[in-house]
Amino acid sequence: MKVFFIGLGIMGLPMATNVSKKFDLVGYDIIKKETPFPFAKGYEAAKEADVIISMVPKNEHFIALFNELKPYLKNKIWIDMSTISPLVNQEIAPQVEKLGGEILDCPVVKSQPAAIKGELGIYAGGKKEIYEKVLPILKCMGQNIIYLGGHGLGLTMKILHNALVGEIQNGVNEILGLARSCNMNLDDVVEALGYGGASCFYLSTKANNIKNREYPTAFSVENMNKDVHFAKDLTESKNMDLPGLNNVVKVYEKAMDQGLAKQDFSASYEVVNGEK
Repeated sequence: MKVFFIGLGIMGLPMATNVSKKFDLVGYDIIKKETPFPFAKGYEAAKEADVIISMVPKNEHFIALFNELKPYLKNKIWIDMSTISPLVNQEIAPQVEKLGGEILDCPVVKSQPAAIKGELGIYAGGKKEIYEKVLPILKCMGQNIIYLGGHGLGLTMKILHNALVGEIQNGVNEILGLARSCNMNLDDVVEALGYGGASCFYLSTKANNIKNREYPTAFSVENMNKDVHFAKDLTESKNMDLPGLNNVVKVYEKAMDQGLAKQDFSASYEVVNGEK
């Protein structure tokens, strides 16, 4: 299968590089990049591809990309690996099929080091027979791959995942802030919490950020803000009200207002504890 990969950013470039090791691949980005595979002149490269993969930042970029790809989608499989609203995906998917193409939503979890190693987690939504057809391509990029169901359900899973991460981080922020106000040693607190059921990934990996009040970015505040708002949209579409999620949405809105957008999402500690 010939692959056209669109979006060669922090995650997209290593993902495309891994696919290019096993498949005939050309890549494209609106910013010219040095790549270990051929760099296309534009979207018309989709004409020669069997599979199109995209990794773009936001809903509006995905919609704009759909409009660019319309002339080329007949008999193509489009794997969109962006984190966008599942509601937007579910709106576009029937239009792709009407044009004679197929689309999967396959957002990823984990960060750039996993992308480089080909060890991402991948959540897949769309037709199962199409998922199975492109699974060898997905396996170039990820080790943990799960099919969740129809259109938009891969994205729904990604939003559920990140919403829970946001709530867990919020709890970590609150408790470490309370411990600090009690004049406790944060290293001791983290170790002690690990002795019981409070042990968790975001306690162990983000505690030093909070301790040092420095937040090198693995996943940014602005990206978490985007994802928790997608989760909020989902709750509203289901006529649900989740107080914990509502609180997290407010925290990330304040973090954006405080100019923390580009810092790691653990910088939300500064909002939760009234410190900047």
